Amino acid sequence: MLQEWKDNGAPGLAREIMAINKPNITGDTISGFGMKRKVATFIDLVRSAMYPNIYDSSTTKEIELEATVTRRLREAAVLLDCMVAEVLVNQCQLEQRHRADCNKCKETAQKITVRFMEQLPHVARLLNTDIEAAYCGDPAARSHEEILLAYPGFEAVSIYRLAHIFYTMDIPLLPRIMTEQAHNKTGIDIHPGATVGEHFFIDHGTGVVIGETCTIGKHVKIYQGVTLGAKSFELDENGHPVKGVKRHPDIRDNVVIYSGATILGGDTVIGEGCVIGGNVWLTHSVQACTTVYNASPSPTLITNGK
Repeated sequence: MLQEWKDNGAPGLAREIMAINKPNITGDTISGFGMKRKVATFIDLVRSAMYPNIYDSSTTKEIELEATVTRRLREAAVLLDCMVAEVLVNQCQLEQRHRADCNKCKETAQKITVRFMEQLPHVARLLNTDIEAAYCGDPAARSHEEILLAYPGFEAVSIYRLAHIFYTMDIPLLPRIMTEQAHNKTGIDIHPGATVGEHFFIDHGTGVVIGETCTIGKHVKIYQGVTLGAKSFELDENGHPVKGVKRHPDIRDNVVIYSGATILGGDTVIGEGCVIGGNVWLTHSVQACTTVYNASPSPTLITNGK
């Protein structure tokens, strides 16, 4: 029975599925097959170049380190050039600006690739401040190596900082794929459009959401379950959300936000040096050096079932 279905039923089923999903699986509407896997490989290559002792799968002697890093950078650049060309060609096809065989997108991809790769030292310096923030901000941290190897906050932030470069370059698809892969691995959702200063630390991390138009200053510490989100969405004449407007809060320097806090709205500003307590709900600004917390709950205690 199964063999008969494989011979006769499977081809018909394949045609039916392809007909249903044709808009989503044809070359005119996607940026190449295997893009999610390519993005994951690219992230691994770049981070292997920046921290080969942590992310590279091969054991490298110190004398061979420069050659190993150079090789990973070259591999990352070749893959990135391919991915950027694919997403640019796809965008042109969707907007019907150029033919698929046009060389303009491929030439642009090479320029973008070089621009991105040349910004990696800046990203590495930022990430080193994030490592230091985690080490100084968590008494349980025993070493920088532990943070690199084990902390989900650093995992998410390291991918975000790479994705943010693509976002500022207006590269379609790639930045969001990258941060959603981090989201999937860590439970931390940082939109690539958010602007995050140096010395940023997310402790524990699970359930953190940071929206696209959020800005975060220097030396900010966030605990698990924090949402920096939108209060509401402006709608156009067709009832669709308006894109590109400021929707998420601004967090100034030296702010600590404890677990479960929710801060909403594009006009909400949390001033420098504020402490936002756990489970606080804010939709308005808070002036600098203010501590915000909920009133202590009054639990009911039952002894011996009475």
